[in-house]
This record gives sequence, structure tokens and C-alpha cells, in this order.
Amino acid sequence: MRIVSWNVNGLRAVDRNRKFRRLLDSSEAWLFGAQEVRALPEQLPRRLTAPKGWHVLISPAEKKGYSGVAVWSREAADEVVTELGEPDLDREGRLIIARFGQLVVANVYFPNGSGPGRDHSRVPFKLRFYQRLYQRLDDYRRAGRRVLVMGDFNTAHQEIDLARPKQNRKTSGFLSEERDELDRWMQNGWVDTFRARNSEPGHYTWWSQRQGVREKNIGWRIDYVLACTEANAHVEDAFIWPRVRGSDHCPAGVDLADSIVR
Repeated sequence: MRIVSWNVNGLRAVDRNRKFRRLLDSSEAWLFGAQEVRALPEQLPRRLTAPKGWHVLISPAEKKGYSGVAVWSREAADEVVTELGEPDLDREGRLIIARFGQLVVANVYFPNGSGPGRDHSRVPFKLRFYQRLYQRLDDYRRAGRRVLVMGDFNTAHQEIDLARPKQNRKTSGFLSEERDELDRWMQNGWVDTFRARNSEPGHYTWWSQRQGVREKNIGWRIDYVLACTEANAHVEDAFIWPRVRGSDHCPAGVDLADSIVR
């Protein structure tokens, strides 16, 4: 069972010439989650909203052309949640939680901490989103579910996760309080599936769109699949696909044993 996550930075743009649809069908994914969809369902073609062989969930933002997440799965979910119960956190379309038997997959587009003036004014909002989601997923863990949370976390956890850590210590995405929040998750039974299996530097999932940056691999790893301890026992592999273009992010994912749903 393969699960893939990708911040597409605009689904309509990345699907020009059916590029996203071709990747969806060739990925061998059992579930594919996208972030930053930036479209209402009615603005998307049927090849994305009703593709043969897929069940589709879309949670758009109230603001047009902003945020939004989507999930394509080979099986229909037993339960779907798209809200955390706080209106200001929910109106941006950042969450789909889908349960399949014992498996719970949260597809999430975490907020950026940078405000309109490139200050840190959104950091409190970002951290509150992290904390509220943590509580919600902890409810599933306490109920004995195997939980994965994937998506664009908008935070590089450790120095190994970005090419230039010293130059970015005062940049949102690598602030100490943002990294501390990820530390809290890891210290309480969440596993970074890729880092647990690959300790080498130079693996990134986001690059600035400035010319030459991606070619030089001056990037950040801010897209993760985290697994709770119980789910991690069923993870067979974790991967990043840096050669996939079309967005400033690349896909990341995991291969799972079928037993995770039972």
C-alpha cells in the first residue's frame, strides 16, 4: 500500500497537459494527498474530481484561489473529518482526516508562520494549528488507531533538513519555537518516517523558485509523513521524489504493509 503526499502549489496549474492525472495513475498509490489545491471542486475538471477507480475528497478554503487539500483513495473512507472545531483554523481548508479500518490518514497543509509583511505574525496561529491537530490525532491514537499525518508542515525540523541552516535561524520555518513544536511530536511517539530510514543530508522537498536554486539543490525538507509508533511498525519504506516537477515542492510518501488497515 503506497501513500503519496504532494504540495502541488495550484492543482489546475500542475495538471496542465494532464500531468497530475498521469502521475496519480502511474504512482501506484493506494492513497494520494495534495495540498495547496487553490481551487473549488467545481473549478476542477472531472478527470480530477471523478477519475475512474478513485474516491475523491476535497476540502477547499473559503477564500478563492487559496490553500485547500484533496485526497484520492482506491477505497472509500469509513470516516472523514475536515475540521478541528475552531472557525479561524477551519476556514482555510487545511485538513482532511480519513479513516480506513484501523488506519487513519491526516492530509494536512500546515500554516506558514510568515505574515503579509514577511514578519512572524502568523507564528502563533501556526503553532495553535499544530497543537489543536495534535490533540485531535491523539484521540485516534488513544482509541487504538494507527495514524499517519502527512503533508506540507512548513517547518524544517533539524539542521540536516535544509541546505543553509545558519542563514535561516530567524526565518519562519526554522524558528526555534516551530522546531520545538516538532520536537514535542517526536518526543511523544511520532516518527519521521523518512529520517528514520535515511540519515544523509541533501534530501529536500521544497526549493525557492529563484533561478538555479533547485538545480543547485539549495532546499528545505518541510514535507513529511509522520507515523505514530503503532503505525510505524507497518511502514516498509519511505521516499522522496525530487525529480517530479510542476511545483516548488516534490512528492514524499511511504510504502505500507496491508496489515495496517486491519
